Amino acid sequence: MSEALPVFVRTRLFRFLTVGVGAALLLFVLSWLLVSLGFSPFIGSVVAYAITFVVAYSAQRGWTFGGQHDHASAMPRYLALQVGCALFSGLVSHLAVTRFGMSALAMSALMTIAASTVSYILSSLWVFPARD
Repeated sequence: MSEALPVFVRTRLFRFLTVGVGAALLLFVLSWLLVSLGFSPFIGSVVAYAITFVVAYSAQRGWTFGGQHDHASAMPRYLALQVGCALFSGLVSHLAVTRFGMSALAMSALMTIAASTVSYILSSLWVFPARD
């Protein structure tokens, strides 16, 4: 087991998950901070999301996928992917609760896994495709 960990830590999947978790934490902290400073919940959350989007994009492009992709094509694709993943996560969450009667915890876990999987696959194949 200890021999497998260093191999996993060097994978693109590990870097992708690290950036994703970091982005989620950044979004949480920024939204809390901005609302605590007096921003409305809507404005605070939107500003926090925009900042987090830029940080996550930069980290995914530069660290996870090696920085070989032109911003002119990668940025619009990343934006489209994230908007699509947001809508997909809403649909998965809605169906999990209304059709399958899942609890909020189970729904959140399913939605997180589903959206992360779609995001990773499309990031790898479309947003930041392998360069030969």
